[in-house]
Amino acid sequence: MVWTGEWVAGRLGVSLSGGDELPELLGLALRRNPKRAHLLVSNVLGKHVPQRPGVVHGAGVGLGRRVRELLGDEAAARAVVLGYAETATGLGHSVADGLALAPYLHSTRRPVAGVAQVGGFEEEHSHATSHLLLPEDRALLAGDGPLVLVDDEFSTGRTVLNTIKALHAQFPRERYVVVALVDMRSDADRGRLEKFAADLGARVDLVALAAGGVELPEDVLTRGQELVAAHEAGEGLGGGDAPAPGGGADVVRVDLGWPAGLPDGGRHGFAPAHRARLEAALPGMAARIARHLDGARRVLVLGNEELMYAPLRMAEALDTLLAEEASGAGPAPDAEGAAAAPRDGRVSATPAGPGVFFSTTTRSPVLAVDDPGYAIRTRLSFPAHDQPADGPGERYAYNVAAGTDPERGFDAVVAVVDSRGDLPELHTAGGLLDRLAGHAGRLLLAVVPSYAPRPPARSASLPEPLRGPGFSSYTADEVGWLLQDLSDITLEAPTEEREEAIQRGGAHYAESLPVEYQPSEQYRALFHSALETSAGRVARAVGTVTETVLAERGPRPVLVSLARAGTPVGVLMRRWALHAHGLELPHYAASIVRGRGIDTTALRWLAAHHDPADVVFVDGWTGKGAITRELALALEDFPGFDPRIAVLADPGGCVETYGTRDDFLIPSACLNSTVSGLISRTVLRDDLVGPDDFHGAKFYRELAGDDLSRVFLDAVSARFDEVADQVASDVKELAAADRAPTWEGWAAVERISEEYGIDDVNLVKPGVGETTRVLLRRVPWKILARQGAGADLDHVRLLAEQRGVPVEEVGELPYTCVGLIHPRFTRGATGADGKAVAS
Repeated sequence: MVWTGEWVAGRLGVSLSGGDELPELLGLALRRNPKRAHLLVSNVLGKHVPQRPGVVHGAGVGLGRRVRELLGDEAAARAVVLGYAETATGLGHSVADGLALAPYLHSTRRPVAGVAQVGGFEEEHSHATSHLLLPEDRALLAGDGPLVLVDDEFSTGRTVLNTIKALHAQFPRERYVVVALVDMRSDADRGRLEKFAADLGARVDLVALAAGGVELPEDVLTRGQELVAAHEAGEGLGGGDAPAPGGGADVVRVDLGWPAGLPDGGRHGFAPAHRARLEAALPGMAARIARHLDGARRVLVLGNEELMYAPLRMAEALDTLLAEEASGAGPAPDAEGAAAAPRDGRVSATPAGPGVFFSTTTRSPVLAVDDPGYAIRTRLSFPAHDQPADGPGERYAYNVAAGTDPERGFDAVVAVVDSRGDLPELHTAGGLLDRLAGHAGRLLLAVVPSYAPRPPARSASLPEPLRGPGFSSYTADEVGWLLQDLSDITLEAPTEEREEAIQRGGAHYAESLPVEYQPSEQYRALFHSALETSAGRVARAVGTVTETVLAERGPRPVLVSLARAGTPVGVLMRRWALHAHGLELPHYAASIVRGRGIDTTALRWLAAHHDPADVVFVDGWTGKGAITRELALALEDFPGFDPRIAVLADPGGCVETYGTRDDFLIPSACLNSTVSGLISRTVLRDDLVGPDDFHGAKFYRELAGDDLSRVFLDAVSARFDEVADQVASDVKELAAADRAPTWEGWAAVERISEEYGIDDVNLVKPGVGETTRVLLRRVPWKILARQGAGADLDHVRLLAEQRGVPVEEVGELPYTCVGLIHPRFTRGATGADGKAVAS
């Protein structure tokens, strides 16, 4: 195999000293840069040389594992990884993967409006010297654990010294670990770093795949510049842009299905929970790309400057998928998910043959020479398309065009950019897509949403959560209520007065409270009977939804139940995680109000105390999906939060994370506050809730003698062990199922509204839980019950009988029952006796 440094070595007298592995890891090229003539071109970085993604990711993961061994598990658990823009953003992220649970940040050359700069440093030899540090949360750098700094190579070590000096002044720590693919420093450079560490009073370790040196003649800079100038002028082999062979592929845009709120990389920080979300989404993204490849055998996934890691992982997932389709079994990943390196340990530059390859565009200007002994064979240049801070400039994609060797060409190219780079310059004549089109049979464009850090918290201090026993009958560790206590204010109004005000538009349902329903002895007995009958069923659904959340939404989610129906479910999910895995999950309850949105003060509190990406919103059940839609709409102004709700039961087919889609009696729906910690439903009224206040609620201390909250929780928790096997089976089945929302319930509600002449769909309340609420808190008109519904409706029939509400059995109904609120205040209607009711 020809070494891709021979051309430069022969003409400039540049040579490498070190182990035999260096020529496999590195080639040589000439820079178009007045500060340094030569460029060490990595064969495993995924920047200038297309490489198999498993090799690229595996190199970084392997380095991360060596760092973990060096530090030990305890110190590694407190480490933060910092990668260098632009070349090492993906490598640093891969090192963080090898450390397993390390948060990651990379420097950037792209200022971001609204994000304060925490630090910066200079890369003296680079063509673009200034690095910015823009963490969304400066606490990421403020810890005292080891800081792991990752670059692709160490030539002098000056960049590392500049970085440590800048950061140590703000965030001093005792230990640094410097990581690179190759360490090519001179003895003098090594001594300089040792002295620097001693003066700093900190330990600095170094980890690299290989070490050596670069031997340079004294006049190398002058000779290199002359050689570059000659070839750029057209003398000798190559030197300019690769000509297109003619024609050009049409651009096909691929919707990746990128998870909402997931950062596109480490520019503002990337937490372990983000990694878990990305891992879960990668197979689906790979499948979406594969649908458009039309059988292409040699595919390049091309990232964009600092956007390296996400395209790398997509390429790795796509490689696995295509290999599985071709042979029935893909390459075996290792324990951390990184594909294994080649069995013979050798790495070739742009290996021939079919498969998926990965590289990225760059702002680094390099001479291209189409010779097997030169690392940069071909070059495509194009204008910058992301409005860079340093103004318009030229960008490059190397070794994408086949040049004189057709076997190095690609059947398909998948260009991956972030949304800030999806500007007209990308699509214009001479732009990146136009330049790629002439060199690929298929050209796909995949756009990753540019992550926008959440707005800074308002200056007003935020209130703290309320906890039991001072507020609610739940224990302090089971839930923190992101609510304010309105217990001393009279908010209750007779049910019919509330209904009339609501339906006439004179009041919102959240501005007052219904009088708390006091159950009869007969009804209380029915609750206990229902609990005995369904506790196991509830426990199974709790286990299934909790295990699904843990598997798909991060290893340590922050549960935020939607008060108050979701709160008993949130407590039970927390209990399951503790019982099954020993995990103490944070759990809070927050208010969401139909038509008004979620409590924004609660969101700001959560963002100030937790990573928004870790937050999982929890509710009891779905009806027609109104709250699901409400939450998604409300979170549009709060980037980082995932709008997907996890529910115990999803009979409406409105969510993808659920314990069951059966519509059955959840005993907590039978009662109001006396099964929900003695807390009222939430209140939102302008004269009571200011812009920096939580929504309000009441604590009905006087109902303590009737409280069944812990009875419900304990009865369900007692069944956890007996349903464990069923839960494991359910989770496995759901993981393989199509769980996309069907919105079947919404269609049924629209059908019922039309059939019964109800103009407002908000008066149709589908499902056992919602029907129970209608009977307890609203003015019910009639109940529709599915034919054959059994004990699940005993309490509904009893309540309906007590309130004189007819129960009508119907045939086709996706729910067990549907409650219809009396529409008499909005139009003429008929009562239970069929007589007209005045509007």
